[in-house]
Amino acid sequence: MSRDAAYPTPMAGNSRDGQPIVRHRIGALLQEPILEQCSSRVKMMLMATKAQRTGRRTDALSKERIVEAAIEILDRDGESALTLRALTARLATGSGAIYWHVNSMNDLLAAATSDVIAFAMTEVAASTEPREAIRAVAMGVFDAIDAHPWAGAQLSREPWQPAMLQIFESFGRQFQALGVPGPAQFDCASALLNYVLGLAGQYAAAARLIPRETDRSAFLTTLAAQWTQLDPAEYPFVHQVATQLPGHDEREQFLAGINLILAGITTLR
Repeated sequence: MSRDAAYPTPMAGNSRDGQPIVRHRIGALLQEPILEQCSSRVKMMLMATKAQRTGRRTDALSKERIVEAAIEILDRDGESALTLRALTARLATGSGAIYWHVNSMNDLLAAATSDVIAFAMTEVAASTEPREAIRAVAMGVFDAIDAHPWAGAQLSREPWQPAMLQIFESFGRQFQALGVPGPAQFDCASALLNYVLGLAGQYAAAARLIPRETDRSAFLTTLAAQWTQLDPAEYPFVHQVATQLPGHDEREQFLAGINLILAGITTLR
């Protein structure tokens, strides 16, 4: 076969569509690298997508991780910021994956509250003397609500949720250990629980009404000044304690209340 036969000239023949065969061959040769480049890009995109999906599957979503993310959002921006959109963005997942683990946002709030309360109560040793255990549990709850005001709002809103039952159970066991008569145990545990609920409601209200950046001392000084402007004949006690308000310690005052309740309860034995 001659060289011309193997490599025909542009006029050597035509294809079925009337175009020279050599042009088709040149076009094919020019298109092959382009197709290979496109194919490589597509393969790279598919590999990246597959790796991304694989990465998401290996980082399995759990209720614990969802609760942890919810607490982070609540602590940073408050209860109003805990939305499905914020949660899905933080966890890089879809709403369906979240609702697989939690039934609703209210369910998630309850779980988050239970988590912070349970953590606060883990510091109490099983061998602790009952009165000290009650103080430790109460102060642990105080510190938890102080650090997470939204938890106080949740406890006030639904007082018989799991978190509050944890506290109630802990108080009740200690009253049993103290030897408080059976019929009085319910009243004692309820009184102490209501005291804690009062704290929760107070902190929840403050979180809603007072901006976070508010200076505590300045706020209380202003409030004390308002107290002193009241009629002393009508509010003699308020006038008397107004000077104590700016510098008082809420934690110490809360503990004083716990001690007063315990002092009364010990007389029942």
